[in-house]
Amino acid sequence: MVVTGKYDPYLVVLSILVACLASYTALDLSAHVGPARGFARRVWLMAAAFMMGGGIWSMHFVGMLAFIMPTPMSYDIGLTVLSLVVAILVTGGGFYVISRQSASPLRLVLSGIFMGLGIAGMHYTGMAAMRGHVELSYDPLFVALSLVIAIGASTVALWLAFRTTAVGQKLVAAVVMGLAVSGMHYTGMRAAIFTAHGPLHEAQVNAGLDQTNLALVVAGITFVILAFASVASLFERQRAEEALRQAQANLAHVSRVITLGELTASISHEVNQPIAAIATNGQVCLRLLALETPRPEEMRAALERIVRDANRASEVIQRIRALAKRSEPQMVSLDINDVIREAILLVQREVLSNGVSLRTELASALPPVLGDRVQLQQVVINLLMNGVEAMAPITDRPREIVIRSQQQDAGQVHVAVQDSGIGIDSATAERLFSAFFTTKPSGMGMGLSISRSIIRAHGGRLWVSPNGDHGAAFQFTVPINGSGVS
Repeated sequence: MVVTGKYDPYLVVLSILVACLASYTALDLSAHVGPARGFARRVWLMAAAFMMGGGIWSMHFVGMLAFIMPTPMSYDIGLTVLSLVVAILVTGGGFYVISRQSASPLRLVLSGIFMGLGIAGMHYTGMAAMRGHVELSYDPLFVALSLVIAIGASTVALWLAFRTTAVGQKLVAAVVMGLAVSGMHYTGMRAAIFTAHGPLHEAQVNAGLDQTNLALVVAGITFVILAFASVASLFERQRAEEALRQAQANLAHVSRVITLGELTASISHEVNQPIAAIATNGQVCLRLLALETPRPEEMRAALERIVRDANRASEVIQRIRALAKRSEPQMVSLDINDVIREAILLVQREVLSNGVSLRTELASALPPVLGDRVQLQQVVINLLMNGVEAMAPITDRPREIVIRSQQQDAGQVHVAVQDSGIGIDSATAERLFSAFFTTKPSGMGMGLSISRSIIRAHGGRLWVSPNGDHGAAFQFTVPINGSGVS
């Protein structure tokens, strides 16, 4: 006599929820595998495999407990533990193969087949652990269908595991994986045929309650483990973001120092000029002191010029020290026009020595922006020097750079650095901002990449577009103070 059972709908929903949460946690942990190296990589790989395999097993066990038979059922501990081990091992094997950089579509398919058959093996091992007054057999059609679903779900899980980064992508992927895993389980349960060869012993009244309590305990332990794993992943992500931020700051500092080295002639001119003026005015004071008739007004004027030039030299040195100093970003309210003028002072000698005329069209009364003065100066200097270098081969037209500032309607200040150089094609435009890509024989290919990361950190955008006739225009936006910085 064929015996049929019924499902507790609440436990069915709980099993699907377990599958989805386990899938999300595994996807979250697998995101740390790629950047990690050595022992850390193996730890994150094992953690992702444990969460995925353990979550699948937990879903499977809760799903089995959701199936209530009209006769008492129990489970063989040894086979139940074996099914858990199988789930973790096959998931770990699949994750290991597909996480390698040389993983190919063929490896993905073979890993999906291996992992799918392993999960199916976990399921049917768990089914074999059932003990009761019934004989278990299977419908081959539904068994085959459960294998197909298991292999398909495993392949999708492996493909998504190392390709989803955004939270939205992970959520969608986790739901898809959770539903696929649940679909495999309940298809496998549909394949089961329970046959009794004698009179049934009715289950005790509290049998269903015992199964429910056991299912809640298993699900609860699973949720606790998943929560700890998610917290560990969160801390690791914060640590990685801080390390990345520090590395970007160090790279930006190196880039500034290199730029200062390239601007040695221009900087020395800016310093020598006020020092020479101080020396000249000092000589004037000495001559005035040597006269028999004092000339206090002329001496006062000479001393005022000395003080003015000394302050000017001091300001230049302070700007150079700020650019050369390694320090944390200081986000303060700034006038973007002041930032542009200060950057121009440091490069104008270099600009003029290359036969380039520099013109500014700065909008008046611009609202302040929130930013780091040194970093924004670094961006402006980099764009100006790129413009100078782009015009080096130009001989048939004037070499000119125009730098403009204006307010945009979207609560941002817009800055454009336009040159009349060789221009840029659309295919190369976006690649310019990739690290280590350069069109200059002696360039490192880091200036524009660093500049874009700086502007993004300020909540703005940096891009390039060709001019209508000659050259290109590098443009960036920075939010107005109070508009928010990401």
